[in-house]
Amino acid sequence: MMTEYFKAFSDTTRVRLVNLLMHYELNVNEITAILDMGQPRISRHLKILSDSGLISPRRDGLWVFYSAVKDGEPRRFIDAVSYLFTIPSLDEDIVRAMRVVEARAAETRNFFNTIAGDWDAKKSDLFREFNIEGKIIGRVPRCDTAADLGCGTGDFLEFLKTKARTVIGVDNSPRMLEMARQRFSGNGGSIDLRLGEMEHLPMRDGEAEFALMNMVLHHLVAPDLGIREAARVIKRKSTLLIVEFEKHDSEALRTDHGDRWLGFEPGEITRWLEDAGFAVKGTDRFPIPNGLNLRLYHSVKE
Repeated sequence: MMTEYFKAFSDTTRVRLVNLLMHYELNVNEITAILDMGQPRISRHLKILSDSGLISPRRDGLWVFYSAVKDGEPRRFIDAVSYLFTIPSLDEDIVRAMRVVEARAAETRNFFNTIAGDWDAKKSDLFREFNIEGKIIGRVPRCDTAADLGCGTGDFLEFLKTKARTVIGVDNSPRMLEMARQRFSGNGGSIDLRLGEMEHLPMRDGEAEFALMNMVLHHLVAPDLGIREAARVIKRKSTLLIVEFEKHDSEALRTDHGDRWLGFEPGEITRWLEDAGFAVKGTDRFPIPNGLNLRLYHSVKE
């Protein structure tokens, strides 16, 4: 197998691809734009790297995303030879990739700014009679400060207010937060609304004793980084609740709800939680209309 690894690295383009995919998970269209090469050429090199085991594809509905493998013998090989990656264009590739990823985040932010006024109706149409708030609120501990990470228009903040003295709501859509401010204009300062990205939260280390990420991860470019940030902003022994779709194939949610991920396998979120320093205390599965399933992850920061 070692011979296959060396063969895979025998081409400059494939070295550039591995270096790029060590930093970001990308689809073919994004890779062709970053490297300024034709799709057939990129696809051929991706197949060689995939066959060698150095990169792995992840299918998400109609899209396939690629990343460098993260463990095992292939990753040990990559780490062992990466110091030889001295091609001048490598740094330029990473800069262009960063712009692509930032454009993804901006696209999501613009989507939510545009549909903010219709968001509550969209959610109601999706969940119908299913009461997600009722599934969550009983699992929220009484605490001094609770945070709703990805609070949207603020519909869950009032529920958290029954459990915490101070509630922090964070969202990356100015329009969504403006609607939340209008909703809570007379709250006396006990609801603190902040503009920020989930991967770079505008919160101090250990600022809260509880955090909620309700239907947030599937909108993020890097859900694992969102979980790591949640770990940063809550104290040890504090609870993080995550509510997310299980893996599905409803492409309509991309266009109608701005979804980037078509749900997650339970093992994915569990692994991200454990890698971020959480102990997963339990998960609950809830069928909802439209043939979809939600899963609630109850975890505690160790």
